[in-house]
Amino acid sequence: MTLKIISSEHIVFEGEATSVTLPGELGLFTVLAHHASLVSSLVPGKIRYTEADGQQHEITVEGGIVDVDHDVVSVCIY
Repeated sequence: MTLKIISSEHIVFEGEATSVTLPGELGLFTVLAHHASLVSSLVPGKIRYTEADGQQHEITVEGGIVDVDHDVVSVCIY
């Protein structure tokens, strides 16, 4: 799946990922390939994602929004 993480200042990450875990209002949730479409707000916490080559990353966020549609995960953070 394609993962795009952007802030108001720059593109944090754009590329292929196998999973992304996000801090939603009701708790952490993980998005994998072929996930159902969804839109969710994000609360302060950590976004964890694994790139297609296996590298794992973690980003601390104050909040944001995520949109999942047709194997594209778009995350706007602040």
